[in-house]
Amino acid sequence: MNYTIDDAPLTWRHYFITGVASLGQLIGTGLATLVSVIIPLYQLVAHPELSSFMQGLVGAMDLIGIMVGSTILGKLSDRYGYLFFFRLCPAIVCASAVVTLIWPSLPVLIICLFFMGFGIGGEYSLDSNYISELMPTKWVFFMVGLAKAASAFGNILVAGICFLMVRDWTSADLWPRMMWIMIIISGVMVVSRIYFWESPKWLLERGKVALAEIDAHHFLGNNVNVTTEDLTPDEIQHHQGGGTKPGFLKRNWENIIFTGIPWACEGLGVYGIGVFLPILVLALGLEHTSAGEDPLMKVTSSVEITLWISCIILPGFILGLFLIKKMDAAKIQWIGFFLSGLFLLILLLAYDHHWAKWISIIAFMAFELFLNMGPHLITFVLPPKVYPVADRGLGSGIAASLGKVGAVLGVFFIPVLLHAGGSSLVLIVSIIVMVIGGIVTILFNPQKKKIVAQQQ
Repeated sequence: MNYTIDDAPLTWRHYFITGVASLGQLIGTGLATLVSVIIPLYQLVAHPELSSFMQGLVGAMDLIGIMVGSTILGKLSDRYGYLFFFRLCPAIVCASAVVTLIWPSLPVLIICLFFMGFGIGGEYSLDSNYISELMPTKWVFFMVGLAKAASAFGNILVAGICFLMVRDWTSADLWPRMMWIMIIISGVMVVSRIYFWESPKWLLERGKVALAEIDAHHFLGNNVNVTTEDLTPDEIQHHQGGGTKPGFLKRNWENIIFTGIPWACEGLGVYGIGVFLPILVLALGLEHTSAGEDPLMKVTSSVEITLWISCIILPGFILGLFLIKKMDAAKIQWIGFFLSGLFLLILLLAYDHHWAKWISIIAFMAFELFLNMGPHLITFVLPPKVYPVADRGLGSGIAASLGKVGAVLGVFFIPVLLHAGGSSLVLIVSIIVMVIGGIVTILFNPQKKKIVAQQQ
């Protein structure tokens, strides 16, 4: 029996495509976790003079690279095709990691983190494009969400490898060896894409029907055929580059707030707290060490705690994917924001009142669970749902950009807040940001407006 791409049954080929594309999400959060370990090694052990501003710069540089890379490489791939850039992106990450390994220094690290982020930014654009254009229609949102969930494996994998490396070290000056993690992961990505092909729908939009047919067979088997009818109006607009439409802001200002502001708030939790998680563990006194112990052992213990906290990220995504078919996505998001804020409040009380460490660790893990169940997953899914077809490409891009702006601001200001007011100030500000994210989600939810209109 013959099928089109949109109505084909889900097979192992779809999971293979999703798996290869999901490696971009994995390496993205993996790099953030790697940076979170390098900073305390560089600051607390090897270079105590590193200022809070420089800590923020190191932590934010890959995020800045992601912002730039997703814009530039996304536009180039729309124009020249996905496949070349899909292979180029991990190669950029690999080359930058090799340079850092060979010439380790703070300036080289900062520059190479930008270029690693630049390559990952392209990944963030391309992985969702491949998945959304090759999955059966009824599975698109689930498979995109599944790819996003792969970011949890990046946290866990890199945190675990870093812990295994650091626990046997006698000097923090060995930190450049951690770049082998990025080299190996990006190398696997390059190899996995040797036998990958151009997007059939990208080829279709340019009238290359014969090539589209060949690549569709490569991807999905000989019983999946393509025609120009496979292109939706949304996909045609995406491939043609979209652009700023007259009246976009007037039509969509509420959608911009609804999708962008919560994504920015989520960025502080995922990246601001995530990048400085080992440092926060040290600042909160959660590591298992005694007074006067070797500083490297303190960092090692903080990385171990970071690993355990990171392990809860995957169950958070799984819970969110389970709920997304049973509840309104916006409801999952605001519940996630409020519960994240609640457990940060418990963590603050535990720190201020010197409660047992296990209470603080459980509160931290609960924060990660609900952050990833709700905001981290749902902010990625909402924009395509709420924007009309004519504005979807631009609207999704604005939402993602605002999310990364929030992430960069969070990473910059977490060390500043730590220096100015300690862990308590960091937690108070984070709680406020989580509450703002939840309130904005409730107030600007388009679904809520539809319900009110129907009641009237």
